[in-house]
Amino acid sequence: MSEESLAVPRHLGIILDGNRRWAKEHNLPIIEGHRQGFLNAKKLGLSLFDLGIEYVSAYVFSTENWKRSKDEVRDLMKLFLWVAKHEIKELHADNIRVRMLGSRERLSKALLKAIDDAEELTRHNTRGTLLLCVDYGGHQEIVDAVKQLVSRGVKAADVTPELIAENLYEPDVPPVDLVIRTSGEQRLSNFMLWRAAYSELLFTKTYWPALSEEEMREMIDEYGRRQRRFGT
Repeated sequence: MSEESLAVPRHLGIILDGNRRWAKEHNLPIIEGHRQGFLNAKKLGLSLFDLGIEYVSAYVFSTENWKRSKDEVRDLMKLFLWVAKHEIKELHADNIRVRMLGSRERLSKALLKAIDDAEELTRHNTRGTLLLCVDYGGHQEIVDAVKQLVSRGVKAADVTPELIAENLYEPDVPPVDLVIRTSGEQRLSNFMLWRAAYSELLFTKTYWPALSEEEMREMIDEYGRRQRRFGT
């Protein structure tokens, strides 16, 4: 198979790890690591969509991240609000659709409104879909799906994998084909537990803010050389 004909994932999931360690190595505030992480996500996102990838899910704030210091959580929420209010305009100009994937219960009304406005603004964009996983946890997503079934009175005997999938957050989003994690850690950390059931996994020691387009392309090519088996 030639490099030109290598397959690309339809849905790429990225665990954006190492922002804080990158900031410490550069003697910068932690929030600057997160800010540079977002800027890199925006830059790499454009190149990924140009490769033909349709969905990119970025794990930016997990359900467990609420346990971080109050200052870091506050600064992150301010950054998310800024992105949803201002950076969204540039993403819209680049024809990228933006969607949020996660729980809405603990986010502020201002952030929720900004997210809703961003989703509506970019709803008809066609270059690719960027899913920002905010207050997201794979366990909680499955629990919330089951709660919906219970609330509708679905009988236990009628519960199927297909029915659960139909009640996940944003159920039209397809399974994840490839999960990439930066910073050297080699675990999913509660990311896309349902959709990543048959994902290919790739890891790099590079911190997320420092990940280059070249290294990202090398990982996408590695995915294209793999033979996916889906349990067979």
